Amino acid sequence: MGGANGLPGPGGANGLPGPDGPDAERLARAALTRVLEPGDERGGRWLRERGAVGLMRLLTGPGAPAAVLTGVGPERLAGYRRRAAAADPRQDLAQAAAADCRFVCPGSPEWPTQLDDLGDARPVGLWLRGRPNLRTWALRSVAVVGARACTPYGAHMAQNLAAGLAERGWVVVSGAAYGIDAAAHRGALAAGGATAAVLACGVDVAYPRGHAELLGRISGQGLVLGELPPGSHPTPSRFVLRNRVIAALTRGTVVVEAAHRSGSLVTARRAQQLGRLTMGVPGPATSGLSGGVHELLRGEALLVTDAAEVVELVGAIGELAPERRGPVFARDLLDRDTARVLEALPAGRPADLDAISLAAGTGTDEVIGRLYELHSLGFVERQGDAWQLTRRGPGAGVQSEATRRGGR
Repeated sequence: MGGANGLPGPGGANGLPGPDGPDAERLARAALTRVLEPGDERGGRWLRERGAVGLMRLLTGPGAPAAVLTGVGPERLAGYRRRAAAADPRQDLAQAAAADCRFVCPGSPEWPTQLDDLGDARPVGLWLRGRPNLRTWALRSVAVVGARACTPYGAHMAQNLAAGLAERGWVVVSGAAYGIDAAAHRGALAAGGATAAVLACGVDVAYPRGHAELLGRISGQGLVLGELPPGSHPTPSRFVLRNRVIAALTRGTVVVEAAHRSGSLVTARRAQQLGRLTMGVPGPATSGLSGGVHELLRGEALLVTDAAEVVELVGAIGELAPERRGPVFARDLLDRDTARVLEALPAGRPADLDAISLAAGTGTDEVIGRLYELHSLGFVERQGDAWQLTRRGPGAGVQSEATRRGGR
């Protein structure tokens, strides 16, 4: 017969499919989101070995499961059993549906299989609020994370970066916290793009409370997701463990402002462990909020300054950022021999042909031809038998090549 928590008994006598059916598995996994804390690798091992229905039966049935569920003491196991006995997955699913939420788990068509890279620490399942398909969105997503107490520079960079990613068809994933997270979500929303918030509480809980409106906008235009069932509150450890989902779900993680002790660095390092790209936006060396990012950049993280550079790293072959270079000056278009003659003219005073020829290392006949070419382009002017750089025009203020390169 069915158990008190609505799970199927050994024969599925309550009308649900048998213990190994997909509906029973989903129901058991929904129950286990109230039993196992996010990232519980011991519970993940039990789940892998016994299956969700089998694990719930062990935790709720009579007898002593300690002989089977090894690795914990009797008090800890008793805690698991109390949680399992109190779990009511049908009520949670009904509460979620009333809040326009849903539950997906491994084996569901919407499950993003990259989360399986977490091994026994992968989520038991995910509660979602929002219409988009999570699996489709996760295939083209980038995490943008950073400090809560960010500077105006950090907020500006996160917002612009997220807007640029959204405009290029990428999903911006973050944690809906104050600071960089909020700036990233708002940047994507302002661009009319896609964004997803990964919470450390129930997806029907507005946390932080000041972001109730923002979370409503995200769920209306994107996705809000988390591992915890409806009504669950956040804790410090849940925030830390939430970061592994952000890292595993996305193609890469960008850190915008982070001190040396920052949860954003936890996300970035977990992304590195999972073989994901880790990127950082540099900041002022004098800012404490740049220290963690710069530490990453000294390691395996890659420096990025805008969305195009991020897409070049995480996108498909051929999605290249535009070439970065300074302005093109008229002198940059001169051929090598003509430029050499131009370099030979001293700044601020005229020079005769012999002096120019000696400095350029070529004959006077060639120098004359090059000087007239430079004259037609406005670089030089004639002063009797001598030549000098023009005060205005393309050659005004021309420095030697060595000085120009060194002072750039």
